[in-house]
Amino acid sequence: MDTVHGKCCTLVGTAVVNPNRGDLFANSGSYGCKRVIECLISSVLLVLCVPLMAFVAVAVWTSLGLPVFFFQARAGAGTRVITVVKFRTMTGRRGPNGALLPDDLRQTGVTALLRRLRLDELPQLLSVLSGDMSLVGPRPLPLATVTAFGDLGVMRNMVSPGMTGWAQVNGNTLLSDQDKIALDLWYVAHANLWLDARILLLTLRTLIFGEKVHVGRLKLAREFLSDQQAYRPVHHR
Repeated sequence: MDTVHGKCCTLVGTAVVNPNRGDLFANSGSYGCKRVIECLISSVLLVLCVPLMAFVAVAVWTSLGLPVFFFQARAGAGTRVITVVKFRTMTGRRGPNGALLPDDLRQTGVTALLRRLRLDELPQLLSVLSGDMSLVGPRPLPLATVTAFGDLGVMRNMVSPGMTGWAQVNGNTLLSDQDKIALDLWYVAHANLWLDARILLLTLRTLIFGEKVHVGRLKLAREFLSDQQAYRPVHHR
């Protein structure tokens, strides 16, 4: 644990984040290898998924109308602002008080299925090709949310956000925000190509069998987060 914590503290305390890309590993050989692999995979998937994306676009249009796409500014590596594109799956319906209704009341049966299968995120393959995102990494969050995490948010965004991540294959919507950031930080400290490959395979299993909290992995992540909190204050949302 001390070794991992030392790694993260060193990264926070030194200028290792590439100023152009913002990614912790942007100057390393492993990053270059990862980028080549991701670009190849994303290019192939993008071509293969064109018919599927066209089908999803029609499904969104007939279910919710226009616009088909949803654009939102999110925090990328190094908290650099990026634009995340998704197929729109919810309406803008609001309650009597003017606040947006809960997610499940703003989506249809069709768009709920698209979210369940993560088909709404297919346009993000373009973000992977552009370098704004990776196939694997912590999910992109709004900048205000990342800022609210303080130093832990800085650590979380030392790598590029991903289409899927360690938190997504270990419970995702079944987890608390604190558990999600614990899993994200654990990933940042242990990131490597083999772990990415494992996460991609676990993502396929999650899509088929559904989300499940993996107690053992979550326990390790919680211990890691507790170790980080022992060295610096936590900024709660």
